[in-house]
Amino acid sequence: MEFAQGLIDQGFMLITTGGTRQALTAAGVPSTEVSDVTGFPEMLDGRVKTLHPAVHAGILARRDLPSHMQALAHHHLAPIDLVCINLYPFADTIKKPNVTRAEAIEQIDIGGPTALRAAAKNSDSVWAVVDPADYDTVLTALAEDDTDYRRALAAKVFRTTTAYDAQIAHYLTADPFPEQFTTTYTKKQSLRYGENSHQKAAFYAAPDAPADSLVNARQLHGKELSYNNIKDADAALRMLAEYPDEPTVVAVKHMNPCGIGQGTTIEEAWDRAYAADSMSIFGGIIALNRPVDAATAEKMHKLFLEIIMAPAYDDDALRILEKKKNVRVLTINLPEHTATPRYETVSVTGGLLVQESDNRLEDADDLTVVTETTPTDAQIADLLFAQSVVKHVKSNAIVVAKKGQTLGIGAGQMNRIGSVVIALEEAQQNEQFAGAVLASDAFFPMEDCVDYAAKHGIRAIIQPGGSIRDKDSVAKANEYGIAMVTTGVRHFRH
Repeated sequence: MEFAQGLIDQGFMLITTGGTRQALTAAGVPSTEVSDVTGFPEMLDGRVKTLHPAVHAGILARRDLPSHMQALAHHHLAPIDLVCINLYPFADTIKKPNVTRAEAIEQIDIGGPTALRAAAKNSDSVWAVVDPADYDTVLTALAEDDTDYRRALAAKVFRTTTAYDAQIAHYLTADPFPEQFTTTYTKKQSLRYGENSHQKAAFYAAPDAPADSLVNARQLHGKELSYNNIKDADAALRMLAEYPDEPTVVAVKHMNPCGIGQGTTIEEAWDRAYAADSMSIFGGIIALNRPVDAATAEKMHKLFLEIIMAPAYDDDALRILEKKKNVRVLTINLPEHTATPRYETVSVTGGLLVQESDNRLEDADDLTVVTETTPTDAQIADLLFAQSVVKHVKSNAIVVAKKGQTLGIGAGQMNRIGSVVIALEEAQQNEQFAGAVLASDAFFPMEDCVDYAAKHGIRAIIQPGGSIRDKDSVAKANEYGIAMVTTGVRHFRH
């Protein structure tokens, strides 16, 4: 109402429709019904109101062209100098549970974007206002006839209507890979810098971001999230989604897990994640899938950690964690592991890659024993746990694990044996190592990985298989009497 009254105070006559007119009238603010301008009533349940030459000619007429102004005068039309429209709430509508397609369609605004785009096209003369957050600034700029701001508003209109149409297109499009891939994001926050301090950056949120995504986390304490924090925290949540049943703690550094532990309590899970790699966890990102109690918080408080994420915190636990002013403490909706495809994008120079997220989760039925030695039930459980971790490690990826705990992780090496060596050197320092198993994100094209693993205490291996030299790896496993299973599924992460 303040904006409407401010326009009147500056000499504007208001032309309004439907609910806006009723609200202004109730508040004692005078306005003119659009049908009085068009000479035509609203029709089709309000679908047609402003789509009329009396409206659009008044918006689009160029004030600097005598022929345009003569045409308005000839048809007894007045110029329209400002267009202010709030678009139908399409995005809010489709977020409602059980919304029907028909309900969504009715919230596709036609006249609003059309009038706004017309005003933005003619921004040398016409003000186009699409965001209530701009009302106060617009009133000031009107009084000063701020041309630059008027043109900035026009650009904002086209950004807004583009985003609006993108949401509609996304909702109506069944093909995840259409001929035109159009999406939209809203700025959530500016960032101090990007991956490095000389790079500018910002964090944007998708309008349909899942409830269990980092976008919807709530920060309770600590410094603002950085670019690298956000990437690492997102990776941690993806990992946490693998473990809905057991209390689990995930520790992440540079988008790789440095330790994952499970236990009967969240404190025990923390102990096991910490013991997995007590050096690398320093400065790490921690994600927990159970509320944090005081005992667990006390142990985390002893370390320098960048981020702690959990579904909730006991009052005492939060007080303990808040003693360190810089640690970022977030509440999260527990990530959901779902068979429904989700899609992820990665930018490349001049383009974009789009793919389904790797949410494939193998179970015992997916395993094929290819060696003379068959893994025990305990080893199968360990192999599946290691497999759930290896898919989140940068390729070439190797994970050594036992009883719900990672013991060694080899990530991102240019050759697979390099990752095997790194993982086993780390794992052998853990007192729980005896009887550990090993997982690989891709097949073993050479027998050297199996040879090294067997010589350094590994008793069972899980890998996709599929190499033309599978028989060499299997023969080497048989030579050492260790078990090997294949899954037929590769889990590269680049």
